[in-house]
Amino acid sequence: MNAPLKNDRFLRALRREPVDTTPVWVMRQAGRYLPEYRATRERAGSFMALAQNPELACEVTLQPLRRFELDAAILFSDILTIPDAMGLGLSFAQGEGPQFARPVRSAADVAKLAVPDMDAELRYVTDAVRLIRRELAGRVPLIGFAGSPWTLACYMVEGRGSRDFATPKAMCWNEPALAHRLLDVLARSVAAYLAAQAAAGAQALMVFDTWGGLLGPAAFREFSLRYMAQIVAELKDDPHARELPVILFAKGAGQHLAEMAGSGCAALGVDWTVDLADARRAVVGKVALQGNLDPAVLRASPEVIRREVRAVLDSYGNHPGHVFNLGHGITPEVDPEHVKVLVDEVHRHGRTLRTASE
Repeated sequence: MNAPLKNDRFLRALRREPVDTTPVWVMRQAGRYLPEYRATRERAGSFMALAQNPELACEVTLQPLRRFELDAAILFSDILTIPDAMGLGLSFAQGEGPQFARPVRSAADVAKLAVPDMDAELRYVTDAVRLIRRELAGRVPLIGFAGSPWTLACYMVEGRGSRDFATPKAMCWNEPALAHRLLDVLARSVAAYLAAQAAAGAQALMVFDTWGGLLGPAAFREFSLRYMAQIVAELKDDPHARELPVILFAKGAGQHLAEMAGSGCAALGVDWTVDLADARRAVVGKVALQGNLDPAVLRASPEVIRREVRAVLDSYGNHPGHVFNLGHGITPEVDPEHVKVLVDEVHRHGRTLRTASE
């Protein structure tokens, strides 16, 4: 049996309830900027060996919580676990990012795809979730996550990382019906995957649409948002996931916040190109907001980090429904002590904002 939750600030903020201070966690908080992570990855032998070992995935998930007073843990995994489970031959080349041996380019390729068996191909992920929940012992909530259908399709069709993902975009223009078949099987897979994480003990769920900002307005609605909304709807029908808050984060898609707020999600991630005051007005109280410090600020001096943290918090103001985060993932060269400065200043100034309004 899982222990009762000792710190529920994060979940309360996602429900837009009062909190004593602003909760904070950091995208990629378990990662290469931590020397203990690098040591664990070296022991594992490769990134995939690390991600597919529940004990080691648990260890690196917990590492940042030993250093910082974070308000949530996030499962250590990768967004490409689903296409890997679909048999596309995922590998990570040193310095080159992910690659697929068998990209998805034709109708025959798409026809071969099916929703993976969560208890078989992806059991290592749910085993990690169970272990992390046990080891957290109620300290903070655990976030489960997945990549969005559009972002997964980008890698699957391109076959590797890219700056513009021209190949999947061309599929949308040239063969829209084929693109929709691919995105539909991915949406059903992501919903099943997140539901499995919920059943294993995840307490919030997040969908990363890393490449949604590459699409124009109409294409974003048709090929990205439509399928994220489908995932949210399917999760609301799942007995394990229906009560869990879902966070949608589409990097570079700040102009779509109002539409995304109508998807049924609990919160939206916001990147640093959008002022939080503007974001709050756009969503008119429908959802909580998460963000949105520029990750590069963590390379500045502690004084600058504190100033910029305060600016983000002041932009949102003393309104319910804010989770502090970076506008994207933390980068490997960041000094861990700078993350401590950020976390401590969020909590300090968050309390100040609430005291000033009383």
